[in-house]
Amino acid sequence: MARVTVEDCVEKVDNRFNLVLLAAHRARAISSGASILLDRDNDKNPVVALREIAEDKLPPESLTESLIASLQRVDERTEAEEEAETLALLADPQHQQMSESELIRALQSDRDGGQEERY
Repeated sequence: MARVTVEDCVEKVDNRFNLVLLAAHRARAISSGASILLDRDNDKNPVVALREIAEDKLPPESLTESLIASLQRVDERTEAEEEAETLALLADPQHQQMSESELIRALQSDRDGGQEERY
């Protein structure tokens, strides 16, 4: 088995930094149980990931989409649920005595899950 080189992979992914991100993402997927698309040949997961990229077993576009999807946070609350929570907050007698800035801060804190930015 010939060693995989960065030059082999840079032909497929032109930016070395993107190559590292994609190969690391693929290596983590392999570690998590994803099927390997070529013979392992006693190689570790990062080398297998680079070999898959170099041998066009995985198109870089699909790896990029997979990486982006893994980093995205999905907010499952709908607009209607958020509006209902806001109306419930406004209807609370304790909040009716608040100033506008305090109310906005309370709404933002509720939206952010109670985590306020503290620097």
